[in-house]
Amino acid sequence: MNVTAALSSDRLCASLTGLRVREFEDLVPQFEWNYNAHLHERKPDRKRKIGGGRDSHLESVEAKLLFVLFYLKAYPTYDVLAFIVQFHRTRACQWTLALLPVLEKTLGRRLVLPERKISSVDEFLAKFPRIKDVFGDGSDRRIQRPKSPKRQNKTYSGKKKTHTRKQIVLSDEHKRILVLTPTKSGRRHDKKLADKSEVFTHLPDQVTAWLDTGFVGIQKQHLNILIPKKRSRGRPLSEEDKTENR
Repeated sequence: MNVTAALSSDRLCASLTGLRVREFEDLVPQFEWNYNAHLHERKPDRKRKIGGGRDSHLESVEAKLLFVLFYLKAYPTYDVLAFIVQFHRTRACQWTLALLPVLEKTLGRRLVLPERKISSVDEFLAKFPRIKDVFGDGSDRRIQRPKSPKRQNKTYSGKKKTHTRKQIVLSDEHKRILVLTPTKSGRRHDKKLADKSEVFTHLPDQVTAWLDTGFVGIQKQHLNILIPKKRSRGRPLSEEDKTENR
């Protein structure tokens, strides 16, 4: 990874890592110490000097820190990450798993990445045991207009009046992202995307899902769902409905 280019400006560094150049540089010494300690813990009887052996794709400490921070900032798949750093996806996975605990020790806190899919109630409880409320919404990301008319039609969001990609985001009351569904074309309605991904199916009964009116009808997936009431033609909202919506 081209560390020099990445640290050439605060704007670029923040785009890649979420940190300004000075903040990145301040992390390096402690990250290096924790990385060496991590290697020693894994192989206490190591005879070869740290840094010896085959050339690594991430030779410097700065490159390793840039790699793991970029992974957390962009959250790419291992195939995409491997393409960017120019080595096999298996190595991308191995480096990520090796460097995440080092960064956690450096920052002094646990790093929790969003889940792509929750497959059961037990899995949700195991990953988020203290969660009582989740807040769901469809997140649109604007993209360049496709050249193909077919692709244009598929990605055009009538609500946003532009071409987008969309996914469902579940977060907690502190705005920490818990679940990100796979990204789909922006034309899809929030409710249909939620049905396809079954994102609410495996929520525990005691967890309340707070959603907007784009998810009307999703109650079949999860009983404990709160959605604001929507007025219809000839049937305005009562004062009680308005109070509940607030």
